[in-house]
Amino acid sequence: MAAAPALKRGIRFRDLVLFYVVIVLSVRWTATAAAAGPSIFVIWFAALTCFFIPLAASVMELSSRYPQEGGIYVWTREAFGDFSGFICAWTYWMSNLPFFPAVLYFGAASALFAFGPHAQALNANPLYYMAFATVALAIITLLNIVGVDAGKWLNNIGAFGSLLPLSVLLLLAAVSYWRFGAATHFTRASMVPHWSLNNAVFWSGVFFAFSAIEAVSAMGDEIQNPRRAIPWAILVAGCILAVGYIGGTAALMVALPTEAVGGPDGFVNGIRMLSERLDVGWLLAPMALLVGLNAIGGAAGNLSSTARLPFVAGVDRYLPSAFGSIHPRFRTPWVAIGVYGAAGIVVAMLGQAGTTVRGAYDVLVSMGVISLFLPYLFLFSAMIRMQSRPAGPEVRRVPGGKPVAIALASVGLASTAITIVLSVIPGNEEANKPLAVAKVLGATMVLVGAGVVVFVAERRRTRSVTV
Repeated sequence: MAAAPALKRGIRFRDLVLFYVVIVLSVRWTATAAAAGPSIFVIWFAALTCFFIPLAASVMELSSRYPQEGGIYVWTREAFGDFSGFICAWTYWMSNLPFFPAVLYFGAASALFAFGPHAQALNANPLYYMAFATVALAIITLLNIVGVDAGKWLNNIGAFGSLLPLSVLLLLAAVSYWRFGAATHFTRASMVPHWSLNNAVFWSGVFFAFSAIEAVSAMGDEIQNPRRAIPWAILVAGCILAVGYIGGTAALMVALPTEAVGGPDGFVNGIRMLSERLDVGWLLAPMALLVGLNAIGGAAGNLSSTARLPFVAGVDRYLPSAFGSIHPRFRTPWVAIGVYGAAGIVVAMLGQAGTTVRGAYDVLVSMGVISLFLPYLFLFSAMIRMQSRPAGPEVRRVPGGKPVAIALASVGLASTAITIVLSVIPGNEEANKPLAVAKVLGATMVLVGAGVVVFVAERRRTRSVTV
């Protein structure tokens, strides 16, 4: 980095664990998974072993080798050079732009259940979803500009927006099973995944659910003792994530038919049906609000961490130097955060153009999967590349050393490539499948191409100023 940023180390171990939980554990994926039927447990296991474990191992070692601000940008830059580092950071930065409205649309749909049947009239109203996402992103942006101490509490509270509803779901499902038996029949045949276009969307989504564990490393200079804290926080959070996702999916399937939990409001709709069956309807409103809060917390965590990438790129002069500015009072990269929040608001509005709410949700999810998983190709490749370089005694290596590290990264690399291909396929609910595919691929190509243009233009400008 061209300069040492004077950032505040305000993220402690507890904050780090909850940070991982809020950005990775989203209850929307339990409903998405449950809608696929019993065979989804095989896909959950595949996502856990073939993607999450390799990703967690790679993040642990790479963040120990390079614990400074920038995370995946620094890792890729050190492994493959400036251009690769910038393109990796650019696509990662851009990947969260469709993620923000996707997760906030889910939160908006969920929150409606807290206000009774009359509020459901807004469920198909694009203006409501755009307003919810816009206001949420504006609040998130302002809090993160004010400081890491203010922003982290939104993340911490948002984490309980998934932990508490999932805990309540597990309890309700156990009572429902005891009183009524299982709503879904689990047989050996039903556990075998069957290929179809619709299933492919679910499968890529399941892998996507385990992503983002690397995001917090972008705030390395704001974490207290990152070399020690990150590995232990990933281990603790990883156990919570596995239990939350697989346990939540099983609870929904035991308590309700799979067709009852599809769509952006699937999780809370499942809670509604289950609470009505068990005569505890009063639970619906607080659970709906918590799930909405979890969506806001997930967007907040991803915005605050990912905004550090353009900040570091600004310090390195691969983006305008203003992106590398630190607020003199709040000690935050306020320009990078502000620009990122504003861009998220724009995408939230454009995401509804020419499609239904459900169609917009699916397109945003698919676009987010592709643009996010492209940087993972860099990450796993960087992990493999780094095995040929010496590591100091302070670096925490993957248990088993170089052979295990290369094997894990290779599995993660293959899983990433397959997930990218699957994510292009639109679901059966999408009326205009060619248009959906064109939107996803076209938007991804534009994003990558724009990154190349920005890098080349900024590098030429920097050289001309230097000369």
